[in-house]
Amino acid sequence: MEQSLVKFYQTGTFTVGNRLLAPEQRSVQSGAARSNSLNSGHRACQGCGEALGARYAIDAAMAATNGQLIAANATGCLEVFSTPYPETSWQMPWIHSLFGNTAAVATGIAAAMKAKGRSDVRVVAQGGDGGTTDIGFGCLSGMFERNDDVLYICYDNEAYMNTGVQRSSATPPAARTATTMTVGPHPGNEFGQGKNLPQIAMAHEIPYVATATVADLRDLEYKVTKAMTMHGARYIHIFVPCPLGWGAASHDTIKLSRLAVESGVFPVFEAERGEVTGVLKIRRQVPVEDYLKPQKRFAHLFGKSPDVATLARLQDRADRNIRRFGLLEE
Repeated sequence: MEQSLVKFYQTGTFTVGNRLLAPEQRSVQSGAARSNSLNSGHRACQGCGEALGARYAIDAAMAATNGQLIAANATGCLEVFSTPYPETSWQMPWIHSLFGNTAAVATGIAAAMKAKGRSDVRVVAQGGDGGTTDIGFGCLSGMFERNDDVLYICYDNEAYMNTGVQRSSATPPAARTATTMTVGPHPGNEFGQGKNLPQIAMAHEIPYVATATVADLRDLEYKVTKAMTMHGARYIHIFVPCPLGWGAASHDTIKLSRLAVESGVFPVFEAERGEVTGVLKIRRQVPVEDYLKPQKRFAHLFGKSPDVATLARLQDRADRNIRRFGLLEE
């Protein structure tokens, strides 16, 4: 049987027709040469944003380093669903660290490679928001302060999903979790708490900081690829919806990621040495309610008597992001 070349078509957040792309314009995921570093057989939930984010990010990093990549992985959803002992879905050198020391373990790997004279081998550390913004925060800040040659990727699903959906310092205000119940005069997570890790990373003035979502594959791949061309400490914060923890439909993962960006809830930008160098503009801002309604963790804000005051505060937070980063197109 005569073989024919596979034609790769434009795919991404905004597809326009079936315009054939040149090879250099194709995404890593559209090519047969992708590494499939996170392979099939893992046990992630249906519609898991973290599984998508990890696949996209690590495949892009593998492509950028010609496969010379080692990953350190914090305890959490990503570790549990990908590597239930004695099995693994990882097709790369992969090390399971403790919940809080992933950045330190990755730093040690980078130091070992330097001592061996293997400048071609690069290192990625990855973890969820719990292992990044909370338990691993000290090790991460130390990695930033020393400017260790590691790319740290945080997959942010806004709670400790693996252990039963408990609040983390990345959980948004008013969200229901197992530890922020919808009771009392101010149900859900408190306002005024938490951490903005991308901005904290920027305050360390490390070479590169970026945010991304699984809704924009090309933007995510571009940022990971760019980060791997640089040396020193780098940080990418990827927004990954969790259908189970958020009470959302499994088929809405990409939709929710897109709405988070278009509402201003999650600003997408990149920064170098503490200075913002680029932002992903919003064509038309959508109300924050459009993002909140598909999620049961915010169901208490709606119903017969909507919590207008809380909804207004959440809208104000999104509007502040719009102003701070200049997200709206002129």
